[in-house]
Amino acid sequence: MKLKEDLSPVLLLVFHLAVWIYSFLSFLPSVFLGWMSTLDDDDGVRYGSEEDRAKRMKACSEPGRPEGPYRAVRATKRLEATLRPGVQTLDKMFELAARRFPHRHCLGTREVISEADERQGNGKLFKKVILGEYRWLSYQDVFSAASQLGSGLASLGQRQKNNIAIFCETRAEWIVAAQACFMHNFPVVTLYSTLGGPAIAHGLNETQVTHIFTSKELLETRLKAILIEVPRLQHIIVVDDSPSSWPGYPPGISVHNMAAVQELGARPENASRDRNPPLASDIAVIMYTSGSTGIPKGVMISHGNIIAGLTGMAERIPNLNEEDTYIGYLPLAHVLELSAELVGMAHGCRIGYSSPQTLSDQSTKIKKGSKGDTSVLQPTLMAAVPEIMDRIYKNVMLKVEEMSCVQRTLFILAYNYKLEQLSRGNSTPLCDKLVFRKVRSLLGGRIRVLLSGGAPLSAVTQRFMNVCFCCPVGQGYGLTETCGAGTISELWDYSTGRVGGPLVCCEMKLKDWVEGGYRSTDKPNPRGEILVGGPNVTMGYYKNGSKNEDFFVDESGQRWFCTGDIGEFHKDGCLKIIDRKKDLVKLQAGEYVSLGKVEAMLKNCPLVDNICAYANSDETYVIGFVVPNQKQLLALVDQYGIRGSCEDLYSSEAVEELVLKTLTEAALEAQLERFEIPRKICLSPEPWTPEMGLVTDAFKLKRKELKTHYQDDIERMYGGK
Repeated sequence: MKLKEDLSPVLLLVFHLAVWIYSFLSFLPSVFLGWMSTLDDDDGVRYGSEEDRAKRMKACSEPGRPEGPYRAVRATKRLEATLRPGVQTLDKMFELAARRFPHRHCLGTREVISEADERQGNGKLFKKVILGEYRWLSYQDVFSAASQLGSGLASLGQRQKNNIAIFCETRAEWIVAAQACFMHNFPVVTLYSTLGGPAIAHGLNETQVTHIFTSKELLETRLKAILIEVPRLQHIIVVDDSPSSWPGYPPGISVHNMAAVQELGARPENASRDRNPPLASDIAVIMYTSGSTGIPKGVMISHGNIIAGLTGMAERIPNLNEEDTYIGYLPLAHVLELSAELVGMAHGCRIGYSSPQTLSDQSTKIKKGSKGDTSVLQPTLMAAVPEIMDRIYKNVMLKVEEMSCVQRTLFILAYNYKLEQLSRGNSTPLCDKLVFRKVRSLLGGRIRVLLSGGAPLSAVTQRFMNVCFCCPVGQGYGLTETCGAGTISELWDYSTGRVGGPLVCCEMKLKDWVEGGYRSTDKPNPRGEILVGGPNVTMGYYKNGSKNEDFFVDESGQRWFCTGDIGEFHKDGCLKIIDRKKDLVKLQAGEYVSLGKVEAMLKNCPLVDNICAYANSDETYVIGFVVPNQKQLLALVDQYGIRGSCEDLYSSEAVEELVLKTLTEAALEAQLERFEIPRKICLSPEPWTPEMGLVTDAFKLKRKELKTHYQDDIERMYGGK
């Protein structure tokens, strides 16, 4: 999507002339450098324009039928399930990595130099930090630490095939603990650090956990309050260095420092114990979902499942090697982050840890004038959920609006020039260096691949990342139930709105959903519910037989999962997600509304930071809860002369009407049907965060919790019904 700006004809003429001169002078070097650039596929073949690349087959229906199954063109003979010959379990995978890259950096953590409370303009106190350089553990260091930790856990009574939990923020110790468990065949139960007390207790009790890893903060703020509800729990291992003793805990519960458990495992009598390594069919992880549709479900994932998923992902990231640096900040309890880190470790990458609050120089916890994690680490690989990329896009565009007329015009012309060159299959190395270098530096300046998952990424944001961050965005589709593996777009394919073809580890087919009006016989493209089959499809839900109806095994013995998502396959084998069964609501007059589709369209509006569409089947129209962009909202009300405090503005009917008018215009431009457009809205003064319990750690909407939170507003917007 091109950027627009109203400029005088003379000014436009001057800048167009400058761009023409630039294009003429940079033509030869751009052709030379572009020929060597990353718009090639990993066979080194160039495919020219977007139109040419879209014709290249990514997948095809193996039997030739519109419903599939569809396979990647490189996996038409068989589905691939191993990264390395004979390596079928996670302990073997990391053991091989430690042998190949013993002295290379593996896991890095930034040193905290100082912390201080800083008072904001609204009177609130925010903790700000100054961080130093990264301190690194080598692959050999991590392997030794994990081996000792596993032996220490065994000395504390942890037995193989007995579940052990990790309830901790994303950090190096999380991965060390997980590797220790993989080595000793202790199935890892993962719990989001933002889960509430009842959900934590449910997961621990259901899996009968006796040992748990956690941090000092989570122990004191979350876990301690529910210990009485988890009678089986005996040992708590705290990953922080201090304190060394933990008084005041109930009888029968021992609290240990992780370092002390490692020391216990290093004792000769414990280190020499024989361990029985896991089989590919053994459970590696019981991953609890974030609970977006109710009580979290534990997905049983075997070693073989994860290895297969990693195999598919690795094939779509070209030239993945030990020179790469990955920045880890998404929840490791989420399959996207865990898979990304494991596939990086299998190839000798180094992983530096961060958090959403310290990611960039402008992040909320970084003291003004000091550097965020991306500036110091300068990663080459990064995974992000669309919510984070949407924020980056909107923040940069706000900065563009604040530029002088000349600067803004230069940026817009450079943006549109590069967009045109990308569509032709050309790179713009000089333009990247002169215009987009500053924007690219927001993420360290060296990102070569961005992986997007967790939710659909808007075309506007994807184009922006392609242009301004000078790297391809691999948009993917997968679920916890498929180890996060399903599809990832080829990095030379710059088309938007699609998620690529199936990975080499799985295949997909479409199942008719008559109630929603989707059939594999639809023209021009077959449509239906997406079914994923292959060795990456997991073992089912833990102690939840009623939910396992979504899994089935076909006549050839292959396992399948019914995703509940609606997709369509394009002629080149790329998948597009177009709907979700659970998001579909039938209005009183009989129209079907896809709430997810409405939200995806309206989130492109600069005024919207987040939105939840809601519809009641007894009503004739859609309503919405909106988190507006504060800066855009204040500019809008100022334009109409509306005054008042922030609290007054967010509760003002006049302001709601103004925002609704802007949303309606955006909806019509996005070609939503009239019945799909929210007729009434409620403004939220606070952004929805995982800590509030209204979104998951991957920033997916928790519709049930949002409905409860806004129940009074729902009744008001529906006239008290």
